[in-house]
Amino acid sequence: MSTRRAPADGTVLLTCGDAASRVLPTSGAVACDAVPARAEVDPLLDDATRLVVVGSDAALAAVVVRLLRRERLDLPVAFVPDVPSSEVAAVWGLPTDPAAALDLALDGAASPAPLVRDDRGGVVAGVHRVGPFEGVSFCDEHELVRGEAAGLAVRPDPAADTRPGLGPGGGGVAVGLVQRRRFRRAREHTTFGRAATVGIRPGTVAVASRDGVDDAKPLERRSWYRHTEDWLLVRRDAR
Repeated sequence: MSTRRAPADGTVLLTCGDAASRVLPTSGAVACDAVPARAEVDPLLDDATRLVVVGSDAALAAVVVRLLRRERLDLPVAFVPDVPSSEVAAVWGLPTDPAAALDLALDGAASPAPLVRDDRGGVVAGVHRVGPFEGVSFCDEHELVRGEAAGLAVRPDPAADTRPGLGPGGGGVAVGLVQRRRFRRAREHTTFGRAATVGIRPGTVAVASRDGVDDAKPLERRSWYRHTEDWLLVRRDAR
């Protein structure tokens, strides 16, 4: 368990939900709901020089949405996941041990990170999963599937600006397609690009979840794309 630490001046440590307070005993923290609302986040942004989010993947995504809406993507953000299975931690290479995560969050450097949005006003901090489904999906101009798929997973691509064939600003979205394979174990094949779409065949439905939260309605069509501006994430490979 992490030792008790106080954040430096200008650093706002936001503990989201009961689980976060159990994971990270610390002083000087601001408590909020498990998925923080606008009224809880916005008042903290004006004077903050760093924002540390302690909680779930959904909590981090909610905070990044507020940064986007308030035009504060210049504010460095750090993340301390409340569970080892965090998809955000897996995507961005963040530690899941509370002590190591807190040390990086308070002392690490921030670097630009691709911000993946969807056409419903949300952001993807870790992963947006769809399926199984029957329909069609594209990544940029590349058709990924036309027919049945066991699932689709859209993630940010941390290596987007150095990935061969894409170049700076040319990528940002990683699309993992899981196809049905008779008598063989399903495998996820990942395609990289700047945008992705999926359309579900009329008369069928597909369930989806974003950063651990189920979509309220079955998904019919969705698009994801890299925002024109990056956000600043505290991580090990800061440049």
